[in-house]
Amino acid sequence: MSESSPAPTTRRARVRAPELTGKGGWLNTGGNQYTLADLRGRIVILDFWTFCCINCLHVLDELRELEAKHRDTVVIIGVHSPKFVHEAEHQAVVDAVERYGVEHPVLDDPELATWKQYAVRAWPTLVVIDPEGYVVAQHAGEGHAHALAKLVEELEAEHAAKGTLRRGDGPYVAPEPEPTTLRFPGKALLLPSGNFLVSDTTRHQLVELAADGESVVRRIGSGARGFADGAAEDAAFNEPQGLALLDDGAVVVADTVNHALRRFDPATGRITTLAGTGRQWMQGEATEGPAREVNLSSPWDVAWWQGRVWIAMAGVHQLWAYDPADGTVSVTAGTTNEGLVDGPGAEAWFAQPSGLAATPERLWLADSETSALRWVDPDGQVHTAVGTGLFDFGHRDGAAGQALLQHPLGVTALPDGSVAVSDTYNHALRRYDPATGEVTTLATDLREPSDAVLAGEDIVVVESARHRLTRLRLPEEAVRVEAVAHRTQRAATEVAPGALRLDVIFQAPAGQKLDTRYGPSTRLLVSATPPELLLDGEGAGTDLARDLELNPAVSEGVLHVSAMAASCDDDPANEYPACHVHQQDWGVPVRLADTGTDRLPLVLAGLDA
Repeated sequence: MSESSPAPTTRRARVRAPELTGKGGWLNTGGNQYTLADLRGRIVILDFWTFCCINCLHVLDELRELEAKHRDTVVIIGVHSPKFVHEAEHQAVVDAVERYGVEHPVLDDPELATWKQYAVRAWPTLVVIDPEGYVVAQHAGEGHAHALAKLVEELEAEHAAKGTLRRGDGPYVAPEPEPTTLRFPGKALLLPSGNFLVSDTTRHQLVELAADGESVVRRIGSGARGFADGAAEDAAFNEPQGLALLDDGAVVVADTVNHALRRFDPATGRITTLAGTGRQWMQGEATEGPAREVNLSSPWDVAWWQGRVWIAMAGVHQLWAYDPADGTVSVTAGTTNEGLVDGPGAEAWFAQPSGLAATPERLWLADSETSALRWVDPDGQVHTAVGTGLFDFGHRDGAAGQALLQHPLGVTALPDGSVAVSDTYNHALRRYDPATGEVTTLATDLREPSDAVLAGEDIVVVESARHRLTRLRLPEEAVRVEAVAHRTQRAATEVAPGALRLDVIFQAPAGQKLDTRYGPSTRLLVSATPPELLLDGEGAGTDLARDLELNPAVSEGVLHVSAMAASCDDDPANEYPACHVHQQDWGVPVRLADTGTDRLPLVLAGLDA
């Protein structure tokens, strides 16, 4: 819509936007502090995110095009709202902003002050504020870039006509680049030569280091964010992570933000694509087939097991596998629901699996968002060794049933049958021994360790936030650590026992309608922790509203709500309208009280009237 277009006639609900406050202050602004008044005249999009959350990382990537196209009218502000204790550390937020290439101002809000002011209930949530300082839309989850683009064009036209739009440079100031050899490396691999191959994630490259773990032998990839095959100096990656060695000496690379698996040939230096299209998988799309024709979603790690390359598909909370024999991919475990549920692969729930390690009997995995160590057996059954769910984490050794981790990203099989866990947010290397069922701490004072590899008698740790590999002698004795336990700190919603009306609010973007050509275009899945909290209303359905019955005998718990809606361009003349999937998972802590509300609104897109 051009500036000269008439303002839309639709009346848009408007709510005065609360002020932006955060104890950690502002990043990416050259030291300047901002209020909403300073941004008057601009369209402001608040992105409530936390850096552990894969859906938040997806939204960062979704917003890049909008950010570039409307740089003179739109100001995106990331409001960092932590889930884990580590994420409340200011330096960790500084690191994450650089790690993920965030090119807009970020407000560090460790106490969730702004989150509470805006009544946010989920990561990620986007809030749109018009040039006069009013909230005009809210979107939870992924898949809203198209709707935002439409809304921005409307707001530009409307406020240009009113004289309330102010164009110009935004408040973003790029930080100075740091001259380290590696920059937030993700994973490492010991090559047959004795050298190390490291995914230099933030620089979009692979780096081969000599056996000392420091000297650069060569860099693979241009260093620019992109998706291109070819020679080492021409090929392009996008935040690569996991690495696995194949029998033929080639390396499989989890090219995370390209949603692809790549093949690196160390002998020739060439990069080719094995799986993925470069587009992110969305609900309803193919989950098996020719590998180059199926979309993937943020593959974070890879491991060779049982004749296939297993993939930690962090973006959809599943395990997939690539079969080099016939060039296909398929789902091997997980439902796409986020949580911790064991059992047959087709029924198991994961939460952002991010690290894999294979032994003949077990495929170990670090399930980061449940702070869990889990494994798959040769029959495809999923088991949990350490971890209880999405909300409990900490640093506690001892019997595995009560031990705690904090967002682990890596797991490494050790020669004695135990495993080392890169316990990322505890800055520690932990050990789990299946023979004794005990968890111990091998090393502390590591900075966001994300992977580790064995090299002779040593274990070499990818110390991601110190931008280096760190060599440790595998200790004979465990380190003694003071036990700490945490729960995700979010205020519980007080709800009345008995009948509770759940309303998921979805308003199709301007010019679109719900896509009902092939049946219902919406999906709602509800469950609870503990399960006995819900007397009625659990399960899947197609209506975005549902009547729940809460058990008065259960004083508190978490309602797990997963919603999806598909909308398409509303143009009868177009035989192939463009369609968009909007989806989000909520974990809503609730406390039962007689004075509590009997309605729970969750905004997927729009505003709750």
